[in-house]
Amino acid sequence: MGTHAATINLNRLHFPVSTLGFGQRVALWVQGCSIQCPGCISHDTWTPDQGQVPFSQLTATIEPWLKQCNGLTVSGGEPFEQPEALAQLAAWWRKHHRGDILVFSGMSWERLCQQHSDVLAQIDVVVSDPYLASAGHELPLRGSDNQRLHRLTPLAEERYAVIADQRALDLCWDGNRVWMAGIPHPSDLAALHDRLRNQGLDFRSSEQDSVPVSVEVMP
Repeated sequence: MGTHAATINLNRLHFPVSTLGFGQRVALWVQGCSIQCPGCISHDTWTPDQGQVPFSQLTATIEPWLKQCNGLTVSGGEPFEQPEALAQLAAWWRKHHRGDILVFSGMSWERLCQQHSDVLAQIDVVVSDPYLASAGHELPLRGSDNQRLHRLTPLAEERYAVIADQRALDLCWDGNRVWMAGIPHPSDLAALHDRLRNQGLDFRSSEQDSVPVSVEVMP
C-alpha cells in the first residue's frame, strides 16, 4: 500500500489508558464505521467523514507521550475503513517506539486477511469480529465472546499469552467532560448508571447520542 494519508478521521485521542491492552497506552478512536453492530456503545464514532485531523498534528500530539507509554491501541469506529491512515500510523509508530500495536476491528478475521494483509503485517494484536450481545461477555479484551484475539508477533505472544481476567474502566478528563475508556460488562454499565444518578450526575453511553452529557463510556 503506497498511498500516504494526509489526514485521519479521529473521534478522540488519550493518554494514559490502561484498560485496552498491556501497560499504559496511547489510545485513539477513529471516526467512521459502516458495520454499526447492534448494541454498540460507541454510536458517536459511526458517522464517517468527520473529525479530520492532519496526520502531522496527530503524531505531534502523541510524540511527548512516547517515553512514558507501553503501546498503542486503535479502536473506533472501524480502523480498517481507513487502511491508509492505519498503515501510516503503524509505520510511524514502528520508527519511534518498540511497544505493541493493538487494533480493535468489527470485521471478521477472514475479511481482514483477505483485504488488509499488508496492514496486518505491521500490527501486533488484533481483536476481530463484530460485537454480538447474545454471545456473552466474559473473555478479557473482548466486548463479546464471539470476538477473536490474534497474536501476530513475538511481542504479542510475550505480552498477551495470559490476559488478566478483569473488567475495569479508565476515568478520563477532557476539558469539562468526564468520560471512561474500557470494555465494561453490560451489567456494570447499568449499575454505574444507577449509582451516578443517585449522586445527581448525568450519565449516558454514546449509544444515546441526542444531547451533550457529563459522563461517557468508550470501548
